[in-house]
Parts: sequence; C-alpha cells; structure tokens
Amino acid sequence: MSKSDDKPLAPDDLASRLYEVFAVLGPLYRRVSRGVELNEPIEGMPIGVRAVLDLLRVHGPMTVPQMGRAQALSRQFVQRMVNDAAAGGLVEAIPNPAHQRSSLIRLTGVGRTAIETVIARESELLKRVGGDLTGADVDTCVRVLTRVLDVFEDVDVN
Repeated sequence: MSKSDDKPLAPDDLASRLYEVFAVLGPLYRRVSRGVELNEPIEGMPIGVRAVLDLLRVHGPMTVPQMGRAQALSRQFVQRMVNDAAAGGLVEAIPNPAHQRSSLIRLTGVGRTAIETVIARESELLKRVGGDLTGADVDTCVRVLTRVLDVFEDVDVN
C-alpha cells in the first residue's frame, strides 16, 4: 500500500472505486441467494424467508413493519415472506402488548432449527475463504459498506 492509498479519496474517485465494490456485491449476492434457495433443508427456501428467519434469530420477535425497516424492504414483501414462513411452520404470530393491530412474529422451534442449520452450512462455506484476510480487513469492509448503506437510508422501499 502506498502513502497515497492512506489518504481519503476525492468524491469522484471514491464514487468510481465504490462502483468496483458494487460490481463484486451483485454477483456475490446472487450466488449466495441461489445457494440458499437450492441447497437448504427446506426445499426451495426463498432468500427472503431466510432473511426473515435470520432477523428473528438475531433480534427476537418483531412486527412486519419493523422487519421491513431493518431490511430496507417493503412491508408488503416482508409480509409475503412471513406468510410463506408461517405456511411452512417456521414462524408464528403472537400478541403484541405495544400494538394490538400489529402482531409480533417469532420463530417456532422448527424455524429456529431451520435457520441454525442454514447458518451452520453458510459458516462452513465462509471458512473456505481463508487467505491472508485480517480482522482489520473485515472491519474496513464493514465500515465501508455501512457508510454506503447510510447514504441510501432515506430511499423509499415502499
């Protein structure tokens, strides 16, 4: 890394370099999505259902609007994914003490087992990345992607 690599980029240069990131993220997302949909224990688990299950695994019960905001997805799309997950016995609606008309959605035992199986399988694949990547490299990647995500925070998903 040369000294010039340590200096902040000018906006035009930064934009073109971030397009390089997008050029990698698109194919990566599509490959991971296909892998989840083709190889998961629940035949054909859509990537949207996987995302809902993982969100509930990490955060506990949530409303559909909360999930939509957290994932930057429309409430309608999240509702369809929740309906699909509920039809498969993966999630269930429970009363929401904070809001009578907006139920909380939580994982069932089957749903928890399904998402934990998915995470374990994905973790095994991620272990193959190897190479000379450091914690600092991963921290930088997360910092850059979070900064880009923040710019698009106000984009309407509905």
